[in-house]
Amino acid sequence: MALPLNQLPKEIVREVRSRKWLALLLFAVVSFSVLAAGFLWPYKYQSQVVIFVDDRNIIQPLMEGRAVATKVTEKVSAARELLGSRNVLEEIATDTEIYGDNAENIGPEALEGRINGLRYSMSVVPRGDNYFSIGYSSSSPLKTFRVAQKLGQAFIEENAKRKREESRSAYDFIDKQVKSYEQQIAEVEERLKKFLSENVDGTEADANSRLSNLQSRLELAQLEKEELQTRAQSLERELGGVSRTLRQGRTVDAYQERINSMEEQLDSLRLRYHDTYPDIVILREQLEELKKQRERAFEEQQLASEPSGSESIPNPVYQEVRSNLVTTNTDLETVETRISSIKRLIEEQKQRMERIQANKAQYSELTRDMEVNKEIYNDLLQRREKARVSMHLDIEGQGLNYKINEAAQYPTSPTGPKFSMFAMAGLLLGAVAPFGAIAGLLQIDPRIRSREQLDDVLDIAVLEHLPEVRTPFEKRRDRKVTMAVVVMAVLVAAAYVAVALASVFGVI
Repeated sequence: MALPLNQLPKEIVREVRSRKWLALLLFAVVSFSVLAAGFLWPYKYQSQVVIFVDDRNIIQPLMEGRAVATKVTEKVSAARELLGSRNVLEEIATDTEIYGDNAENIGPEALEGRINGLRYSMSVVPRGDNYFSIGYSSSSPLKTFRVAQKLGQAFIEENAKRKREESRSAYDFIDKQVKSYEQQIAEVEERLKKFLSENVDGTEADANSRLSNLQSRLELAQLEKEELQTRAQSLERELGGVSRTLRQGRTVDAYQERINSMEEQLDSLRLRYHDTYPDIVILREQLEELKKQRERAFEEQQLASEPSGSESIPNPVYQEVRSNLVTTNTDLETVETRISSIKRLIEEQKQRMERIQANKAQYSELTRDMEVNKEIYNDLLQRREKARVSMHLDIEGQGLNYKINEAAQYPTSPTGPKFSMFAMAGLLLGAVAPFGAIAGLLQIDPRIRSREQLDDVLDIAVLEHLPEVRTPFEKRRDRKVTMAVVVMAVLVAAAYVAVALASVFGVI
């Protein structure tokens, strides 16, 4: 039955007074137990290295856009993963400065235990935007100091090594890709060259232009043919209405007039045709014949002032019309020959267009491969140069750098609760333990200890309360016991303080 809170202090004091030796024993046991825990507590020493992330050096604005400095997005997690790698921890686990001269001559199980211990005791903690610390804790201050030093050095060296390897690998990969695309471009160029040498029909634009030109020429030739046909028909109608010959007298003037007319016609025809032209040959023969007749007339003295007769002579108009008709027919035949040739060329050009269309897909594929490969090749060339500069940046220690801002310090005191804290807490807990234990027992004790419990719980009216009465003997005996308990408590406390001071000053 729970005791009311206002009655709790009074009952605690009464119970402690009634059980003095038990309270003293509890005080001694709790105090020395805490002190023993202070002796047995595994004290840890911690040492740490503060790393500065230098990602704002002068080389960055100078090489911006030309080089890619190695970056770490999650610096702390990256550092933890790097330091947790087996090759780094194995190198530290076999260090003779930390584990002695026989550090390397250990078995696989012992080595694995050391590596796991290093991994478990190591810590990486962020300390601002560009700082983080690498710490190590153990029970030995010297070992803690040396391991913290080695961890900082190993991180700097391994990070620089990995950056160089990463940059070198990136450059080698891009360089290999560049050479691969050079070979692909050379192969595509060779195929394109072979294709163009085997297909000399040209491009579709050239074929369309040529076909359009031929069709225009065909249309003009057909128009010219129609004009010549119309002209030939007109000349034939005109020729049908003109007489072939004319009648004139045989005088010297008549011969001379005919000779002059024929010479004019001959000159006109020779301007347009060769001497082998039929009309020219006929005119020359007629002209020779007239000259012979005029010479005979002079020899025979038959010519007079009046004409002695008449004869038929070729009509010059008829000759001229006939000559124009022959010329027109010849031009018409020439135009028809040209039209036939143009039509043949158009058919050939259409066949050429069909071949071009058949080869267009293959040509487009070759040119597309060439353009795509060249575009990727040019981009890879730029990336290779950037990778080359980035590689030199990492080799020379530029770009993103890790620097030791604070070196590891030798730990002079352990971390966590110290022995003095255990010593002070032991006395305090020993003094409070009896009262706390009795308070807990009173809360679960089913006995009725106060008048209020009867009134509240059982609803029974209490008429009178009889106080406890002790005899003088009991009082004297109680005082003696109290004095003995106090003396023992002082002795226990003195012994406790003596043991604690001896441990603090190194006597124990």
